[in-house]
Amino acid sequence: MQLTFQHDPRGESLTLIRRADGAVFTLTSYSRKWRVPHDLAHAVTERELGIADGIFGVIAAGAVFATMTQLEGKTRYDAKVRSDRILKAAKGVGISEAIAAVIHEAVEKRRPAPYAEVRESWGVISQDPCPYSDEEIDRATTVLRELGEQWSARPEPLEFPWPARLVASDPKRTRVRAR
Repeated sequence: MQLTFQHDPRGESLTLIRRADGAVFTLTSYSRKWRVPHDLAHAVTERELGIADGIFGVIAAGAVFATMTQLEGKTRYDAKVRSDRILKAAKGVGISEAIAAVIHEAVEKRRPAPYAEVRESWGVISQDPCPYSDEEIDRATTVLRELGEQWSARPEPLEFPWPARLVASDPKRTRVRAR
């Protein structure tokens, strides 16, 4: 999957999503108050921390959000059912929302990598120890800071390749055959 973050004339950002299945979507981001687009914060956080079932991992698997518009490609006959199934199984969307928000805020406010804040957010989600090391949190923060600077300095679109390994699972409904 390929993501292209584009400047929207209204002050927002627009993400062009080219999925491996040939479908092309736009995703409107409502983040005018931020210097760095919130969807870019999601993409960086999910990619750098390896969250396969976050926002962009579920999109890669076939999920479609209400803020997405399909521009190209054939719509699957079961697109809605498939999307719902993938979203229902994905636990990483909530994790991504929490962690990306913390990293995004640190970048926006020009603070250092938010190690303690990420662990605190994780603690709200799970009782398990936070799986992200200081090195991973630092890398996500640094990459978002660098891409945010590129985004702010240039009007050109920002290309963001999505790793093929970060795709949410699609728990296809299995049918039990009567014998």
